[in-house]
Amino acid sequence: MYVEHGGDGDPVLVLLHGLGATAAVWNGLVELLPAHWSGSWLAADLPGHGRSDPLPRYTFGSLAAAVSEVLDPARRHAILGHSLGGVVAIALSSGWFGVPVSAVCGLGIKVRWTDAELAKSAELAARPNRVYDARDEALTRALRVAGLASSDAHLADPGIRPVDGGWQLALDPAAFGVGAPDLPSLLTAARAPIVLAAGEHDPMSPADHLRALQPQPVILPGLGHNAHVDDPSAVLALLDRLHG
Repeated sequence: MYVEHGGDGDPVLVLLHGLGATAAVWNGLVELLPAHWSGSWLAADLPGHGRSDPLPRYTFGSLAAAVSEVLDPARRHAILGHSLGGVVAIALSSGWFGVPVSAVCGLGIKVRWTDAELAKSAELAARPNRVYDARDEALTRALRVAGLASSDAHLADPGIRPVDGGWQLALDPAAFGVGAPDLPSLLTAARAPIVLAAGEHDPMSPADHLRALQPQPVILPGLGHNAHVDDPSAVLALLDRLHG
């Protein structure tokens, strides 16, 4: 797995991105960490994303197992995961993967899935990885898949790669087939404090969906699904929860 890291000491803040993104989406937050996080930090491209190798099969367990391999079992970890990364973070907190986790925040996790949404994800997972003639075409698709704006093009660069005949997304399409998480079971299995959070205007993670799982989720005013990209400073309040 591709990993970036910095800082010194414990706990280690682990940053896990959402489906279709890469560790680059945390760049804005990482710039703020020296003044707001007393430990070290680590940001990874999840398997099948960006600069990391694919997996034979994508499940929340297989993703968590892969992430655990780049974490030190002798150190404490606080995990901030966005969307898919948030589910992986909660899975890691179970202790099933041999990693000490002191706290987790799941940001923008999609809790409820319709049959139509799951069918669409399965269809995307079965598609071949398209080759685009032009780099800009591939970049536009990478932005869309990650839910990023055109102004965030620099964050999508690790999500594309040159191939014979043009450009391709670095994302393994099979990753779309990970399915819907069983959040109630994962939260029951957690052995660390879990904070659920979302942007106020996140259509994928409405506040009422989160409240069905946790009475007082953290709602970030004025922000959408990629709150950590749109306003990294707003996410600092979540770090306070993780440090506590």
